[in-house]
Amino acid sequence: MSDPEIRPLRWDDLDTLRQVLEATELFPPEMLADMAEPWFTDPAQALWFVAEAAGGVAGFCHARPEPLTEGTWNMLALAVHPAAQGRGVAAALLAAGEAALRALGARLCLVDTADTAEFATARRLYERAGYDPEARIGDYWAQDVAKVTYVKRL
Repeated sequence: MSDPEIRPLRWDDLDTLRQVLEATELFPPEMLADMAEPWFTDPAQALWFVAEAAGGVAGFCHARPEPLTEGTWNMLALAVHPAAQGRGVAAALLAAGEAALRALGARLCLVDTADTAEFATARRLYERAGYDPEARIGDYWAQDVAKVTYVKRL
């Protein structure tokens, strides 16, 4: 597979991204349009990229600035359709997101994930990309499911 093409989100991507969300169960697809709205109205207040691979949208990343901070952004979503996983799509999205954040003057990028076995691949991705586990909050997502916050200084 060739490198994915990373580009900004367009309105016509939303239906395909809903399919990515249904397949990955990252968050409910009905939340997508409201989450994406700030990107279309004020791109300085949100970041959305999609990855095209093998002729279609394979995944996306989304970040927004953390309120009441200077230069801290939170990567709220990074999802790759299961059919495209393991092919460098997530790493390409992460790298493109970080580059865009640097261009916006971001100092820190935060990423939250769960401490469960099903998120072990995500944690390895972040660690390989230079993110450090900074905090752990037990029982955050659900009983016995902790939130792990990773941080990368940009």
